[in-house]
Amino acid sequence: MNYQVHPSAIVDEGAQIGEGSRIWHFVHVCGGARIGSGCSLGQNVFVGNRVVIGDHVKIQNNVSVYDNVTLEDGVFCGPSMVFTNVYNPRSLIERKNEYRNTLVKRGATLGANCTIVCGVTVGEFAFVGAGAVINRDVPAYALMVGVPARQVGWMSEFGEQLDLPLQGAGQAACHHSGAKYVLDGGSVTKVADSK
Repeated sequence: MNYQVHPSAIVDEGAQIGEGSRIWHFVHVCGGARIGSGCSLGQNVFVGNRVVIGDHVKIQNNVSVYDNVTLEDGVFCGPSMVFTNVYNPRSLIERKNEYRNTLVKRGATLGANCTIVCGVTVGEFAFVGAGAVINRDVPAYALMVGVPARQVGWMSEFGEQLDLPLQGAGQAACHHSGAKYVLDGGSVTKVADSK
């Protein structure tokens, strides 16, 4: 075994866990889960059977990653944030065949206590603020806050807010890394790293 599992954790037979990952107190990883290398699953995390987690993902305490959720490389899930997989749940009605896929792309941050309503895609390096409720797709590099969440800005890959308008055209550099970004219409792309 080339990963660490706390004695209180349960890892079901068949789960795939990458090298150097750390699974802490009271975690439950179901047998169908696929977890990449260098991940950290904090206390009381649950990972469902039909979950794919990339490399270097950090999932903080008290997060349940339910079936049909995919987290790409470098995703950060803040403490007690929430995923769902059924849009209109009822206890008395079976809806397991209605699970909606949720995709969180590379490098995105999901802040503490935020909620990701199933069926959305959160773009690369997007930043969802603490307590926000995401109920629609989020563009790459977008900064989202509120209930329901609205876009209030753009973020660099380093995690610094960029000096760009929400729409239109413009260029900005990350104050920390110097990397350059371009806004074209309603999307931002990274064009160059600092030299």
